[in-house]
Amino acid sequence: MSSITEHTDVINARILAVSEDKIQGFVRGPFARIAELSGLPEHLVLERIRSMLAAGTIRRVRQTLLATSLAQGALVAWKISPQRLDAAFDFMFRQDPFSGHVVIRSTDTNTAGSEYRLWTTIKVPQGFTLEEHAELLRDKVGAEKVVLMPAKGIFALGVGHVRRKTLACGDKASAPAEMLKTELVELSSLEWRVLLALKREFALEEIQPHPWVQRAHEADLPLEVFFEVAEALNEKKIIGRFSTFLEHVKPSASGVRVTRFNGLFHWAVAPGWEHKAGSEVGRHEILTHCYWREAGPEFGNVNVMAVAHGTDKNWLLENKQAIDKHLQACGIPTTYTNVFWGGRSEIKPSEISPLVYQDWLKSIR
Repeated sequence: MSSITEHTDVINARILAVSEDKIQGFVRGPFARIAELSGLPEHLVLERIRSMLAAGTIRRVRQTLLATSLAQGALVAWKISPQRLDAAFDFMFRQDPFSGHVVIRSTDTNTAGSEYRLWTTIKVPQGFTLEEHAELLRDKVGAEKVVLMPAKGIFALGVGHVRRKTLACGDKASAPAEMLKTELVELSSLEWRVLLALKREFALEEIQPHPWVQRAHEADLPLEVFFEVAEALNEKKIIGRFSTFLEHVKPSASGVRVTRFNGLFHWAVAPGWEHKAGSEVGRHEILTHCYWREAGPEFGNVNVMAVAHGTDKNWLLENKQAIDKHLQACGIPTTYTNVFWGGRSEIKPSEISPLVYQDWLKSIR
C-alpha cells in the first residue's frame, strides 16, 4: 500500500487532525471546511480522503447524530459462558443493527464485574424499550446476566486519534467539560426524511465538493429546504459531527496501526458528585468518551466511565493515573476505580429508525 494512504503521511495527518472530530454540527460544505481548517486545497483534501477510504485507512465518512436525543441508548455488559462468547459477539455484530460497539473486554486482575466479558452499546428506537431488546438478545445468545447502563450525562464524545498522538500525559482543557443531558426529541416526518438522508455513510463517489446535493434529491427536497431542515435539527442538538472514521481497531493492509489498546476507565464517586466528577474527568484530552452511567453493585457502584485509545498500554495507564490525581486534587473522593481492556472489537453505526426496528423484529422472531 502506498504511504499516501496511511494516517502517518504528513498531509493525511493534517487532514485527519481536523476531519476526525473538529467539524461539529451540520456544515453545508464539510470538505471545504476541512480544507480551510487544515490549510490545504480542497481538491487535495478530497483526493486524500477518497484514497484513504478506498484503502480502508478510513473506515467510513458520515454525518454523525447525537443519537441519545433520538433513541434510548445504553452501554451493556453481558455475563456469558466462554463457550458462547464468540458466537454471541458475532450475533451482536452481524445480526443486530441496533448494537453499535461490540467489544470483548478483560481486566488485569479478577475484580468487580470482571466476569462480564462482552460489552456492547445499543440504541432502541422510540416506541420500544431497552429492557425488552436486551431480554430478546439475552435469549438469542444464551447470556446468564445483562446489565444496562444508560447515560445520564455526556462529558466527552469525539475521536481524534491522530490529534491525540501529540498530547502530553494529563493534558486537559482549560475548563471543566460541560454535561450534555440525554433527553429524547420528537421529530416530524419531514425531519426524519432529512435525518435519514443525512446519516447514511458516504460512498467513494460522494466525496466531492457538494456532497449534500444527492442527499437532498434522495429526500425529494429542494437543496435549500434540505439545508434549512438540517440546520434546524442542528439547533435542536440532534446533529453530531461530520467525521472521517479511521480504522483504529485493525492494522492497515501494510500493518500500520492507529491504536493498539483501548481502556474503559471506571470510577465510583459518592452520590451527588457525579456531575462534578464527570466534568473534571471529561476535560482530559486523551479521552474519546466520558459518561455518567450507573453500573450498580456488581461493578463496585461505578458511575463515571471514560474511554481512551493508544498504541502503548503503559501510556494509557499513566494518563489514567493523571486523571486519578486530578480528581484527588479537586477534592472529589472515589471509592473504587478499575480499567477494562478491549480485545476483539467491531464498530458499526446503530440503527435508530422505528420502521427498521419493526421489520427486524419480524425477521428475528
